[in-house]
Amino acid sequence: MTDRNIPVTEDELHAYVDNELPAERCGDVEAWLAAHPDDAARVQSWRAMAEALHARYDSVIDETVPKRLEIERLVQQPRKWVYGAVAATLAAFIVGGGTGWFARGAATAPSAFQNLTVHAIEAHRLYVVEVRHPVEVPGSERSHLQQWLTKRCGWVVRAPELTGAGLKLVGGRLLPGSAGPASFMMYESASGERFTIYTAKSDAEATQMRYAAEGKESTLFWADDGVVYAVVSTGVDRGRLTQIAQAVYDQMEKKG
Repeated sequence: MTDRNIPVTEDELHAYVDNELPAERCGDVEAWLAAHPDDAARVQSWRAMAEALHARYDSVIDETVPKRLEIERLVQQPRKWVYGAVAATLAAFIVGGGTGWFARGAATAPSAFQNLTVHAIEAHRLYVVEVRHPVEVPGSERSHLQQWLTKRCGWVVRAPELTGAGLKLVGGRLLPGSAGPASFMMYESASGERFTIYTAKSDAEATQMRYAAEGKESTLFWADDGVVYAVVSTGVDRGRLTQIAQAVYDQMEKKG
C-alpha cells in the first residue's frame, strides 16, 4: 500500500528516470508529476541528458578493463603496473604545448607525470558515464567544493569558470592519488559533452603543457608550483580540448 499524499523526493524522481523505482510507487510518482509541472520538466531534462550521455559514452562502458588495471594486479604488483601502464598511456605522448605555454623552470622528464596521467584518465572513464552520482559535491556549492578540496588536498583548489567555453560545473569529488589526495572536477556542455580536471601534488615545479592519449580519452596536462593539472576528455578533437585547457591554465595563472 502506498500513500499518494506522501511528497515525492528527488531521489525517487531520479530512480523513476533510471527505471529503478519500485513498481508500486510509479503510479504515485506519475500522479505527482502530472500535478507538478516544474518537477515534470526536471524529469524530462534528466531523461534527455541521460540519452545524450548514453549516446556519447556507452562505448566506453562496454570497453574491457585492461589487464593492467585489474584490482588484483594493482594490489599485488603496483610497480609493474605503473611501468606497464606508462608504455600504453603515453604512446601518443608529445613533449611541448600549444602557443602561449612556455616552461618557467627546468624541463621535467615525462616519467614525472606518467602515473598521474593514468589516474586522471581512469578517473574520467569511471565517473563521466554516471548520470545520478558523477560527483560528491554539486556545482551549485562551488564555494564549499573549493574550500573542502583545498582543506583535504593541502593546496589551493579552484573550480575554473568555463561558461565562456560553453561548460557548466557539474561538481567535484576527492580521490586517492598515487602520492596522496587528488581533486576531481567535472564540467558539462548543453549537448552532454563532459570534461574533467584532475589535480595532484608533484615534485615538478613548472613544466610546459603536454599531451597524452589512450583509446578515446585524451588529456592535456602541466605542472605549476608543485601541483599537476590534467584536463581530460572523451572523443573530443584536440582543438576543443586545447580551448578548455587554455581557459583552465589562464585562470590558474591569474589567480596565482
